[in-house]
Amino acid sequence: MPIPDYQAIKLPALGVTGDGKLRHLRELYLSLAKTLSVTEEEQAELLPSGKQTRWKNRVNWACYDLYRAGIFSRPKRATYQISDLGRKTLAENPASLNRDYLRQFPHFLEWETGAPKPRGQEISEELPTDTANREPANERLEEAFQELQHALKADLLEQVRSMDPFVFEQVVLDVLVKMGYGGSREEAARVTQKSGDEGIDGVINEDRLGLDAIYVQAKRKQQPIGRPDLQSFVGALVGQRASKGVFITSGEFAGTAYEFVKTIQHKVVLIDGNRLAELMIEFGIGVSEVSRYVIKRVDSDYFETE
Repeated sequence: MPIPDYQAIKLPALGVTGDGKLRHLRELYLSLAKTLSVTEEEQAELLPSGKQTRWKNRVNWACYDLYRAGIFSRPKRATYQISDLGRKTLAENPASLNRDYLRQFPHFLEWETGAPKPRGQEISEELPTDTANREPANERLEEAFQELQHALKADLLEQVRSMDPFVFEQVVLDVLVKMGYGGSREEAARVTQKSGDEGIDGVINEDRLGLDAIYVQAKRKQQPIGRPDLQSFVGALVGQRASKGVFITSGEFAGTAYEFVKTIQHKVVLIDGNRLAELMIEFGIGVSEVSRYVIKRVDSDYFETE
């Protein structure tokens, strides 16, 4: 069962606070989860950003809407209490407290539109319907951002998998240098050019001081990389008396490859095409910034009095 959208949480939230007691958001998360049969697993589901759970985000927005309508009061930060208007609303036993319903209250309408509504003008002519507000705005924004990221990763992988193998090695080098390995690209490139050992495409410093070396294998390959490829790479590490290596492919690793690296003494990191694309995005390799949006919120601590 999916987590209820934040519109569906509002009426139960009003019912939970109907006794007039002051309730902290922490208590509302738990009591509403019990009322709406939201499981612990569902409560733990994170938003795409990974910074907040979807459940807490929706409860926050549901309570905030009720506060903006005047149905809830907020005596102090992160706490809510039913107001006189809330008691009256509860007594009327409405079927829903969605935004269409809340727009009958002037305070909510003024907050949503940013200005008082002209008299005699129909609400539906100016504001979007309730179906356009089934999730909080920040949740829709995060999901839209993730869709763009997935599309970007797919485009990057298409580019990477169709490029010349030598160019692919240079892309891998750029990513590792940008991550802080090898000092500068020139230093890393000189080391890479010297390497001609079977099973090794490059050698790069683990840190700027060159205290340890990491051996690199880069394969622009569509077929899954299996155990034989890893055995060959580890054999090359042994020949160099090296203990650390990174195997990077534009494709995927077979399950046998992951099982193999668990059984060896050498430290070998596997990076598949999907992870490579993520690193390219994170460190700005092969991508350029198009737009930037900064989302701000009120800093409650700033307004707290001693």
